[in-house]
Amino acid sequence: MNTFIHMNALSPGQRGTVTDIRHTGEMRRRLQDIGLIRGTPVECVGRSPLGDPAAYRIRGAVIALRDRDTALIGITPSSPWD
Repeated sequence: MNTFIHMNALSPGQRGTVTDIRHTGEMRRRLQDIGLIRGTPVECVGRSPLGDPAAYRIRGAVIALRDRDTALIGITPSSPWD
């Protein structure tokens, strides 16, 4: 059974695959422009000292996103053995 979490719940080093994006309008378009669509693998590579924003590897690029922007993105986490 696959579990579902929000992207902002990924810890540094944790990976997953995008399953759902609940944003609409301009923010949805911006996320799509950086390649964040259903089926995209993502990895949290680090967090700022205060925890927000976090850096994510998306299609080979490292992009910083705020927690409020990643709270509406559903992720299926990868197992540590993947």
